[in-house]
Amino acid sequence: MRTATISRETKETAIALTLCLDGTGKAEVSSGCGFLDHMLTLFARHGDFDLELTCKGDTEVDYHHTVEDIGIALGQAFTAALGEKRGINRYGQFLLPMDETLVLCACDLSGRDYLGWAVTLPAAKVGDFDTELAKEFWLGFVRNCPASIHIREMCGENTHHILEAVFKGMGRCLKEAVAFDSKHINDIPSTKGVL
Repeated sequence: MRTATISRETKETAIALTLCLDGTGKAEVSSGCGFLDHMLTLFARHGDFDLELTCKGDTEVDYHHTVEDIGIALGQAFTAALGEKRGINRYGQFLLPMDETLVLCACDLSGRDYLGWAVTLPAAKVGDFDTELAKEFWLGFVRNCPASIHIREMCGENTHHILEAVFKGMGRCLKEAVAFDSKHINDIPSTKGVL
């Protein structure tokens, strides 16, 4: 079982996170932000990742530090759980429909960080969540689980649906990328011999 436990404490947030890549999609998430809890629960369920997360953040300011720092901690957990990345597919992609919305998610667990974010969010808020923070979450993730990730909205009108499609789609996309390639189970999936 590929697991990792991350403890990250700053003057703005205190995060405890445990991740199992080979789980069943169980999530126990308490971030202090209800909408983010919902998105991370969907992410874990669709990725078949087991995720336990608590965060005490400066939410009296806003959710920015909480969202960004959880993205950082989740990226660190993926990096730790993957180790050398021996035997994984490395690449993943998923095209997720959510009612009127269609979002493409693609990733390469390459060891190089890049986020291609082509997502138009019609509303500035969903509940009390600033929707621009979704990009900050995935930036935190790719910088700490160095990967090339592209998230592209093909169509969409409802901001909740668009963000839900992003998190579900990334769960499915990363599930494929971290899965084992049975033909190359002992190999690092790169001609360089390292990722």
